[in-house]
Amino acid sequence: MREPTRTILSERTDEGVSQAAAMDDDATDVVESAGHFRLYLGAAAGVGKTFAMLSEGHRRQKRGTDVVVGFVECHRRPSTEELCDGLEIVARRMIEYRGSEFEEMDLDAVLARRPQVALVDELAHTNIPGSRHHKRWEDVIEILAAGIDVISTVNIQHLESIADAVEQMTGAQVQERVPDWVVRKADQIELVDSSPEQLRRRMLHGNIYPKEKVPQALTHFFRTDNLIALRELALRFLADETEEDLLEHLRRHQAKNVWETTERILVAVTAAPGTDMLLRRAARIAARVKGELDVVHVIAVDGSREKDQKAIDSLRDLAADIGARWHELQEEDTVGAITGFAREHQITQIVIGSSQRSRWQELRSGGSIVRRIIQEAGAIGIDVHVIARRQMPPGETTEDSSGGQT
Repeated sequence: MREPTRTILSERTDEGVSQAAAMDDDATDVVESAGHFRLYLGAAAGVGKTFAMLSEGHRRQKRGTDVVVGFVECHRRPSTEELCDGLEIVARRMIEYRGSEFEEMDLDAVLARRPQVALVDELAHTNIPGSRHHKRWEDVIEILAAGIDVISTVNIQHLESIADAVEQMTGAQVQERVPDWVVRKADQIELVDSSPEQLRRRMLHGNIYPKEKVPQALTHFFRTDNLIALRELALRFLADETEEDLLEHLRRHQAKNVWETTERILVAVTAAPGTDMLLRRAARIAARVKGELDVVHVIAVDGSREKDQKAIDSLRDLAADIGARWHELQEEDTVGAITGFAREHQITQIVIGSSQRSRWQELRSGGSIVRRIIQEAGAIGIDVHVIARRQMPPGETTEDSSGGQT
């Protein structure tokens, strides 16, 4: 048996993650769990998540860890069933529903057994009515709260924020969903990866679905274009998680230099006429380098002038339209605010508008804001784009786009 390709892309702690769970009223009392949560994420069924979970269970058991199988779904796959041998399996609970009996994980039995690690497959599973919880992820949260480590599995389409997009893309309904905060709660997320071609071959050989379901699967959900898109969704989700972890690490260790793991663009704006063109130019720069865009508006400590508010509101709406993040900073030192934000958020490029002030005006106001931004940003390795501004009519004065008076 060949073990599936696996790539660790995200490893995180519960710090800062459990706050999101507070939005779910049913989970607020258990989000601060003592158990360690590891999650195997896949683009689709058949990539090898359950295989990876059981293999990890065997590795830990060999190291002396007390491991049990809380629930595993083998889907009649011989290789998966063989991998269960040698692991203690907690007996399932039988639940009668509408005249038939169904097997579910026996949550009480797992809690009473109190292993060090419980393997719980298919995080998105909906429990049969009559179970204590509606969803299996709620069972997992309770197990974690009891101080038991959990290793689980989930496919990318089951994330609440992604499910609708997958439905539109594949034409298949995603009935079972997991709140994003539950997945993000994982201390470690590991991608179990497989190419679309390999998945389709496994499907043809009957290693994923029963043979009678293979033709429909290959012509619908398991089409090559669908699998490519699902794989990209999984990679992007894990990349975002890793990016958040990296930024948190750099903030925590007060890193002085910029790590160019990806491009992050900052554009500094004010209410000056023509700043909308500057913002659109910054958006094009971000799009070309496939980078994120942050828009920073620095407000003087005494507040913005009321007459400028309409222009600022318009810029904020434009930022939302182009998919940028809007930030307002209340600082006396405009340059310090911009470069401080850039350092904290690991910005790689700053976009500002050129100043139209005379040399005398710059000397009276303490020097060129544009020059100071270039100097301070350069000292920490951030590139600066100075975008030419349109000529203003004689006698007209506005703020320049980096926060000073023209």
